[in-house]
Amino acid sequence: MSLPVQEVADRARAYCEALHWSDETVFEDMCHENFLMTYVGEDNQGRFIDKRAFVGRVAARDAFAGEPSYHIETVDVAGHGIAHVKLWVDMPPRRFEDYLGFFHVGGEWKLITKLFRVASGPALEG
Repeated sequence: MSLPVQEVADRARAYCEALHWSDETVFEDMCHENFLMTYVGEDNQGRFIDKRAFVGRVAARDAFAGEPSYHIETVDVAGHGIAHVKLWVDMPPRRFEDYLGFFHVGGEWKLITKLFRVASGPALEG
């Protein structure tokens, strides 16, 4: 595995574990200031959540019980500047499928986009 692929995979693991443990400090560091989380609601309308709101959501909930459950399906790095990760992560009672976009800026990989869907479990509200 190349060094950039390993670095991005490490960031993806940190992302999944921080979601499980509700560790907003990881996202404060990992997410670029222009980070945007996107999903499609039950009404088929796009929902867009910026870094501040995302970090706030993570901080507002308790950690999940047990050990983190996730799987990184693919890590694709283009050149030395952009990367895409496809993964699933369990946040009971849901399993999410996430597509993460990273770019290499200031000597580190920053999370700039998150597109996701509920793969199983109840639909999201709001």
